[in-house]
Formats: sequence, C-alpha cells, structure tokens
Amino acid sequence: MKVKLEYGKGFMEVNLPDENTDVFIAGETVLDPPVLENIYEETKKSILNPIGLKPIADQVGPGSKVAIVFPDRVKGGFQKDSHRKVSIPIIIEECLKAGVDKKDIKLICSNGLHRKNKPDEIKSLLGEKLFNEYYPTGQIVNHDSEDRNNLVDLGFEEEFNSRVVMNKDVFEADLAVTIGHTLGNPYGGYSGGYKHVATGITNWESISAHHTPAVMHRPDFTPVSSHSLMRKKFDAIGKHMEKCMGRKFFTVDAVLDSYQRQIAVFTGDSEMIQPLSWEVADKRTYVKWAEKKYDVIVFGMPVQFHYGYGMGTNPILIKQAIAANIIRHKRVLRDYPVVICASVCDGFFNDIEFPSYREIYNLFQTERNYTLPDVEKYAEKLATDSEYIYKYQHEHGYHPYHGFSMISCGHIAEMNSAAVYIVGAREPGYAKGMGMKVRATVEDALKDAEKFVGKNPNILVLPKTYTTASVHLCLKDE
Repeated sequence: MKVKLEYGKGFMEVNLPDENTDVFIAGETVLDPPVLENIYEETKKSILNPIGLKPIADQVGPGSKVAIVFPDRVKGGFQKDSHRKVSIPIIIEECLKAGVDKKDIKLICSNGLHRKNKPDEIKSLLGEKLFNEYYPTGQIVNHDSEDRNNLVDLGFEEEFNSRVVMNKDVFEADLAVTIGHTLGNPYGGYSGGYKHVATGITNWESISAHHTPAVMHRPDFTPVSSHSLMRKKFDAIGKHMEKCMGRKFFTVDAVLDSYQRQIAVFTGDSEMIQPLSWEVADKRTYVKWAEKKYDVIVFGMPVQFHYGYGMGTNPILIKQAIAANIIRHKRVLRDYPVVICASVCDGFFNDIEFPSYREIYNLFQTERNYTLPDVEKYAEKLATDSEYIYKYQHEHGYHPYHGFSMISCGHIAEMNSAAVYIVGAREPGYAKGMGMKVRATVEDALKDAEKFVGKNPNILVLPKTYTTASVHLCLKDE
C-alpha cells in the first residue's frame, strides 16, 4: 500500500503492508456533520438570543465600554465566512445600535503566551474592512501577558488555588465578548469556552497552574478528556474572572468541522453553552470507527503547522506534536504502541519565533536532566528572563514559558509508547536528543519495530494529520 505522508514542504511516499493497515483521514473516512447552510443568519440568530444572558441591547448603551476577545491564527480558519469574520461584525452592529460609541469598542487578540500576531495576520483573521476600520485607531491589539499596566491580579480561585491574572481592558469592560471555537483539542478536550479566557488573556503565572507535568501527566489527561483536572482548572479560572468582574462573559462559540467550518453556533453564558457545544462537537470529534487496537501509528508532519513555521523541525515541538496524537488516539492504540513519524528534523528551531526553545533543548542535554519533566525546574528562571520577555513583547516571539508547556506534553509520548521513530531526519541528532529513535525510512522503522510489535502489526496511518483538524478516534463499540 502506497501512502503519501506530510513531510517538510511536501510529502513523503511510503510503502506499507496491505494487510493489517488502515488509513484514516479526518472529515473524509468518516464524514463530519453538515455545516450550517446560512452561516450569517444562524450566527446572528444565536447572538440575538443568548442562552442564560440578556441580549446585547439590554447590557450596553451610551458610555459603555466593549471588549471583543478573539483567538489568534492558531485555529479558526481564514475563509471569508470564518467564525471570527461573521460573528464580530454582528456583535459590533448590535453594540452600535444600542448606543455604544465606536471609539469605546476594542478588539483583543487572545494570543496568551503565543507570539503576537502581525498586522497582516490580524487582517487575515478579521477581514480587510474590519481591520481598516479599527486597526489604525489602535482599537485592535494583541494581548500582552507581560504588560503589567494592562493586567489585573485577581488573586487565587478557591477550588484549586490557581493564580488568576487577566487582561485589564477585558476586566473593566461593561461587556466582555469572547469569540471562540469548539474544536477538538488534546489539552482539555475542546478549545473555546472557559479554556479560551484561561489561556488567552492571562499570564504565565496563571498558565503554570495547568500546563505542567503535575496536571498533564495524570491518568485523566491521556486519552483526551473534557473532564480532566486541566479542564476543571480552566473552568475554575474562567468563573473566578467572572466573579471578580461582576459579570459573565458574553460567549459566542462555533462548533467547527475538519476544515474549520461552522457546524453550529452557541451564544450566552459560558457555563451553560459549553456542554451544549460539546454535545454537538462530540458527534464530529469522538469518532467511533476503529474495529481493533493498533500496534503502530504512522503519520508525517510539515515544516509549518499549528504554532507556526518550524514546528515540524523544532525538536521540542516535534515531540509535543507526536504526544498530542497519542493523547487524541490513545483509545485505539494498544498499551505502549510504536510511533513512526516522518519529519525533516533539521535542527531549525526558528529562533525568531521560538527564542527560548534552543536554550530549553540544550538544558535537557546537560546538568543531569534525564527526562523531559526534569527541565521544569528552570521554568521560572526563563519565564522571567528579560531578553526573552522583550522578544515576546516587541519581536513577535513566543513567551519563554510556552516551551515548558510543550515539554510537559512531549513527555507523554515517552510515557505511553514503546518507541518513537523519526524517519527522514536531516539532522538525526536532534531527534535522538529528545529520546526518539531514528531511521532513514518508514520501512526501516517498521522492520526495527518488530522487536516491540512483532512481524504483522496492526498499523494506523494518518496521512493528513495536520492538513485537517484532528478528531479523537475511538473504538466502534466504545
């Protein structure tokens, strides 16, 4: 069986056994639920009839301040009728009709610890008309998790004692709108809902409450679950924000398909719409397809996906992306499967966008750091490093703490696999440095893996792992 895997800037064609090999492509092997026929009308209907909250017209008027929080380029699509481009103009229209002054509306990109989005990227997210109307006046901004003048320290939430620091403009707004996406996510089951605000408009101290080995290495995290401790912490942090603000977030979440298109839209109180959106999203995301458990999972990765250019070459991010696939698909994998991943793995860290990653990688190679969680002890030192913080604030670099959250995830691959093979690496030492095995080809890796899985293993192939939005595979009878 010949299959093309994502690899570098193109594809790698591999030859796999015809027997015992199954191929799965999200949105194709099992079709997604149908998308909305009239996205604009359905979105407007949802916004005008919020669940558990008063309509916008009853919440704001002349003199009201409005903050509209929208996700960065990592997810949500760029198409003309994407959720951001459809929903935000409707929100603004309702605010203006209620008497809100245009100058009192602010749009905030919830990039969290991700690098700040550049102007052309913001334009691609919001559309040219909205961008041209609000960006020149400074009314479209990136969240800055290090701008102490625009952060509010809300102390600790009561349930888990997590530190909560949030964006001041959002905190002080008379109406805080969040535009989210309910899309399968290895971190807590789904994006959107309270996850959006708990990760997007906070700082590294808040995020260190949940993106850590203590939370991510628990048995409730793998396989992916919407009921993990991480998800509970997201909810507790979001609710604490609302308690301190004295008002609820006006949440507009769209359930998305494999190509980032809207299946449904829910508006209202996050606590109330979160389970409603999950109920719809479950039908697309938790796919009951597999008739057996697999011994080997095979996929490839491009140079650029998800977090940005270099994700498929940066060794820390390669390991994180591999772990994410184990988290998503653990239900259909045998205990301790073999992972085979095609990656150019050439040591390109992309030091511009991921400035702290090379240092984190080098720390793992030295100073008696035997497993990835051992480097967690350096997290605060690097997270408060003035040079890295400057690059985050002014040079479009990822925040230094982001690398530690990736390290925490990456170790899950080691916890849950017999071996991870990187094939096609141009600088194989970087893969070895992350505890992975290397071979020239998938065929070579399969041959070596016989010592773990035997001569006729069940193989799951995911040819479009990063071309489409992933699902969480399940057994048919699960």
